[in-house]
Amino acid sequence: MARYFTDEHEWIDVEGDTATVGITDYAQEQLGDIVFVELPDVGAMLEKGKDAAVVESVKAASDVYAPITGEVTEANDALEEDPALVNTSPEEEGWFFKLTIGDRDEMEGLMDLKAYKAFVDEL
Repeated sequence: MARYFTDEHEWIDVEGDTATVGITDYAQEQLGDIVFVELPDVGAMLEKGKDAAVVESVKAASDVYAPITGEVTEANDALEEDPALVNTSPEEEGWFFKLTIGDRDEMEGLMDLKAYKAFVDEL
């Protein structure tokens, strides 16, 4: 499984034709305690760079953007019951949604872990 990152602090795991999306540890640290997550509906078509989900913390509400275009195949229902999973396990159990990969070429602009760490270090 390959993992990529966006400059909006989303991560994307790619396995076959499916991508799992969440926010990075850095993003959840910036947001603080997560109190609510609004996820996309299964079957929704997401467009790269457009709003896909909303995460609300005690500090602010923030949009989560689709890192690639695709159709949502699953949403992490566990976040409705326990949105704090985004804080405690942002890059594992706190994933947001899964989608089918609509266009593999869109992944070319994504960063690998080394590039993402360098990007965060510049912030």
